[in-house]
Amino acid sequence: MGWNPRRRFGSHALGALAAAGIVLAATACSTPQATDDGGGESEGPFTIGVSNGFIGSEWREQMISVLQDSFADYKSEGVVDELVIESADVDVNGQIQQIRNLIRSDVDAIIVNPNSPTALDQVFAEAADQGIEIVAIDQAVESEHVTNVVIDQAEWASISAEWLAGEVGDGGRIIAVNGIDGHPANEARWSGAQAVFDEAGVEVVARDFAEWSQSQGQTVTRDLLASNPDVDGVFVQDGMALGALQALQAEGLETEVAITGEARVGFMKEWNRLRESDEDFSSIGVPNPPSVSVSALHVVVRMLQGQEFKDGAIEDGNTLYLPIPETVTDENFDERFAEVEDKPDAYALDHNITPEEADGYFNQ
Repeated sequence: MGWNPRRRFGSHALGALAAAGIVLAATACSTPQATDDGGGESEGPFTIGVSNGFIGSEWREQMISVLQDSFADYKSEGVVDELVIESADVDVNGQIQQIRNLIRSDVDAIIVNPNSPTALDQVFAEAADQGIEIVAIDQAVESEHVTNVVIDQAEWASISAEWLAGEVGDGGRIIAVNGIDGHPANEARWSGAQAVFDEAGVEVVARDFAEWSQSQGQTVTRDLLASNPDVDGVFVQDGMALGALQALQAEGLETEVAITGEARVGFMKEWNRLRESDEDFSSIGVPNPPSVSVSALHVVVRMLQGQEFKDGAIEDGNTLYLPIPETVTDENFDERFAEVEDKPDAYALDHNITPEEADGYFNQ
């Protein structure tokens, strides 16, 4: 899709990230260290904190892994010193505690993947009172103290929804497999998808939540199909699409019921197998890049260095929208699959803005 501000794996050993309070003091970014010349810039090195309140997916592991790699690049230039990671499955209260731990760790900035769009507002204010810059990733929050660095999740979901609406047509009947009930990313995605279905005359006969888990995605899809056997399509978010496809395959419906896919290697391998067997299978995969964490790091470093956003860079009050990477379709599948077929099944097609592209959001 090219550059459009409105558009958006590391090692399996990252299971150890379930323990809160990991500190990376790693040791290769061309961004120079800013100096305090009286113009409001701050001299590093900076300590960056990370609050990750959900570790139940490989996507989150990839998100942390690529962030660690990029942080090491900045560290080698002397821009940053420590990456303090609070990473665990927690509720809102647990994430509040994560952020307070980071405040006590005397971080200069916090990158947060939030569990709520509003319930963290008080602790965000506490961090801001200490002069800490706060950037939210993956899903937007409403706090005036936070800069969201995100893809537009509603637009992300609408791309798949438009494809599915075209497949099932006006009057088509579908089921929907969503993520975590009440989670800000899930709510934004479903809002975007539902608007497409309403406009296209597509009936959502049932929907349920599978918590972005492939195994739960398979179970939920199977149960929804059992209760609603006469459907034309399945809308499913990434992280669950392979499981949903496996449920269709168990019923012999993979070529009869249209299903949205995911830009992950495991799903793409099965997509490729079905294509090669000459089955009438079609799908779509819209990347949701885990490297949003890297994009956020580029942005928050520049904020710490005293750079100011260009007019128009921030939308909706506090949000910088990242580009959504090119969608995987039947037409470009071979090229995209060749880029990642040797990656682990859980690997998500990825993209982040470069340091130079991050510069483009700021006055120079």
